[in-house]
Amino acid sequence: MAQLERVRWGIIGVGQVTEVKSGPAFQQAERSELVAVMRRDGAKAADWARRHGVARSYDDADALLADPEVDAVYVATPPDTHAHYALRAAAAGKPVYVEKPMARTADECDAMIRACEDAGVPLFVAYYRRAMPRFRTVAALLADGAIGRPRAVSVRLQRPAGMWDAEHLPWRVDPAVSGGGLFVDLGSHTLDLLDQLLGPVTRVEGTSVNQGGRHRAEDLVTASLSFESGVHGVGLWSFDAHERLDEVEIVGDGGTLRFSSFGEEPLRLTTADGTRHVPAPYPATVQLPLVQTVVDALTGRGECPSTGRSARRTAAVVDALLADHRASLASG
Repeated sequence: MAQLERVRWGIIGVGQVTEVKSGPAFQQAERSELVAVMRRDGAKAADWARRHGVARSYDDADALLADPEVDAVYVATPPDTHAHYALRAAAAGKPVYVEKPMARTADECDAMIRACEDAGVPLFVAYYRRAMPRFRTVAALLADGAIGRPRAVSVRLQRPAGMWDAEHLPWRVDPAVSGGGLFVDLGSHTLDLLDQLLGPVTRVEGTSVNQGGRHRAEDLVTASLSFESGVHGVGLWSFDAHERLDEVEIVGDGGTLRFSSFGEEPLRLTTADGTRHVPAPYPATVQLPLVQTVVDALTGRGECPSTGRSARRTAAVVDALLADHRASLASG
């Protein structure tokens, strides 16, 4: 596709994630503007556009895709429609930036990649930790040898069970919509970050079950992982736990680096000299750093670290870890 001088964006699906985390980024990034939004509820689309100073709103995705002033599309709907809208955007010749997880399965990711490559348009995915300053600091410490040679990694994320009305469960714990449960929604962020920090996963084994019975999605996942860099690791994600915990620990032969995936507290670097706390806060608009890399890629000024192909690797790891539970759902 032709290189753009400035990217005019349209958003398909202006829900909660677009209010603060992502939507403003398209207005704040350099050489970027948000010109149109779409939601099936036209009144809500118009209200979002009014509150955020966007010129046009639609209640039909095809109308937004046909808008000649929309150069690129951000798909911010739930995961069950990511592939659907990405394929339509590709057919319209529009570059696509899709929310994470990229899709419900790696097979759906493959269809999205093929459609965009056939149409000659780029495909990016909102695994925004790849560009956030907090995690760039982690990458810089590893690259500078702060812990020596990385040898092992452990991931632990625990949260109490959600107090949801069984008749009105959020889509994030509906496998038909999200592809799984909170592991897909939250755990995929960390898996994707580790793909960037330690290289692609070369071996994955694990288990997935539903212990609490509050919904149909998995609420416990365990993993054994090997990475292209030679690092080996383990993971535990429990969403029916008493204690809240969020910690990634990368162990090297010269030190250990500990940080959370979702918190803003300092990184903890432990070496023979003791433990040092490294400030690493979140930006006010968390997706802005990644959105800027997408705009840079579309305007020929750089590259985006989160593409359809990198996100597809994360989807494949998720598929492998959820195989047990998905099989149990399929068998009734």
